[in-house]
Amino acid sequence: MSTPLGDFIRAKRDSIQPESFGLPARDRRRSPGLRRSDLATRAGISVEYLTRIEQGRDRNPSSAILIALADALSLDPTERTHLRYLAKITGGGCAPRQPPAPPNRHVRPTVRETLRLLEPGVAFVTNRLGDVLAHTSGFELVMRGTGLLDTATPNLTRYVFTDPRARTLFPDWHQVADERAFELWLGPSKETSEWFTAELAPVAGQEFTRRLNRHLPPPHVPLRLHHPSGEELRWHRETLELPSSDAQELVVLLPVDEATTQAVERLRRRSGSVLRAIG
Repeated sequence: MSTPLGDFIRAKRDSIQPESFGLPARDRRRSPGLRRSDLATRAGISVEYLTRIEQGRDRNPSSAILIALADALSLDPTERTHLRYLAKITGGGCAPRQPPAPPNRHVRPTVRETLRLLEPGVAFVTNRLGDVLAHTSGFELVMRGTGLLDTATPNLTRYVFTDPRARTLFPDWHQVADERAFELWLGPSKETSEWFTAELAPVAGQEFTRRLNRHLPPPHVPLRLHHPSGEELRWHRETLELPSSDAQELVVLLPVDEATTQAVERLRRRSGSVLRAIG
């Protein structure tokens, strides 16, 4: 029995010429457009699973699978929204017309006081979406000129996947990207994470979406930064989970070596910064 989701995927697949995706044209094709095997390969799923979706035998593909199919079909943002809507209908639900309530952005006074006590150290408050909610002057000092704090509502996940400067700031960019994708998968809530993921995927591209099926924690390694000033910084990261009602984390960066400590002191002598709380 066909479903709205299966019908859409099949119709979209049939409308695509293989040559537009760099595939060779084939003679005596039984149907126009991409073969199921072509689409399955591009999406990183099995032909059998794609067949089940198209024929309506699998009515609840995961968000990661839907994004992989959207990437494989090169859907534009409007088509991606429609795909999610059809998936909700097919699965027996209804598509949300508005995003869910945003995660808590209020940083409690006692948490901000904790940040003040950590001055002039490098620390910040975040959530699993990557929002930078408050930070010390030391964090602003280290991140100044990187682009992360240029917006009114900075978000580390969005920065890593959409700002070209992130690949220079993080020499181990793939490690950081894996970490951000895994944090997003963990929370703060399924609904909020899925909405944020769906909004980010069209602009972040396959470097983001191909990581969504990975559910293994990335290794915990020091964070390396290549500061715009030319300083090389290496940090241990200590993360304190705040109460579940906050759905936030306090992250403290500690120098790995004396070279990092001295580099930060050189940055501090050249400029000053103040504590900034957002939202």
